[in-house]
Amino acid sequence: MMTDPIRFTVDQGLARITLNRPQRLNAFNSNLAHAWVEATREATSRDDVGAILIDAEGRAFCAGGDVIEMAQSMSSGSDITALADVINKGIRALTESKIPVVAAAHGTTAGGGLGILLCSDYAVVGSDSKLGSRYANVGLTPDLSVSAQLARAVGERRALQLVLQDRMLSAYEAESWGLVAEVVDQGESSDIASAVRFRAEEIAHSWLRGAFRAYGQAKHLIRSQPSRTFVEQLTAEAASIGTFFDTDDAKARVGAFAAASTARG
Repeated sequence: MMTDPIRFTVDQGLARITLNRPQRLNAFNSNLAHAWVEATREATSRDDVGAILIDAEGRAFCAGGDVIEMAQSMSSGSDITALADVINKGIRALTESKIPVVAAAHGTTAGGGLGILLCSDYAVVGSDSKLGSRYANVGLTPDLSVSAQLARAVGERRALQLVLQDRMLSAYEAESWGLVAEVVDQGESSDIASAVRFRAEEIAHSWLRGAFRAYGQAKHLIRSQPSRTFVEQLTAEAASIGTFFDTDDAKARVGAFAAASTARG
């Protein structure tokens, strides 16, 4: 029986994108790639979505591309390029959006799976998680935004260390490098996976309870900064804070803060 390669739901402002090829460690094939584009485009285009959570079924977050399927059904490099181009549309939808994204990345994240993790703005992993590049193990080079986003996340020297070695970072190494934000420790692997999802949900709901549109705009300013000069970035920041100051939400929050500060004397 065929199962959907991605499960997508929206509940009270939270869009959840669940990678659902657990038998292949959620590695991308054509079906998952096209479902990924559809889910990410819907999540980032809906007015009722204020936060996005990416998680996965099974014992891994994402093992990148499905190497077995590449070997069996893809006849040329152009097939691989076409598949990467499809997945990249979803990565762009998330990274260029004005909606904050949290990843619940339990278990293994490898190869292009790093790119899926890096298109989140806040990543939670389990204490038993492992993260690495491993492209060169099969004679390939980074894709799915890894070469674009890894160095921005951890610095160029560390990015080179990861892609030039057959190395898997432990969860705590990934946290110390700045690749992930939090590590959850909960005993057994199945318990850890549940705890990682629970913590990611807590983060998403904290955004939704707060000024989620301001969070989203802050994310967008940082994500889009490389396309602007320093002076252009200052101008964009000034225009943005002015725009948000005029919103009803900001007026209420600024007023409440000022009143509380005055009351404290």
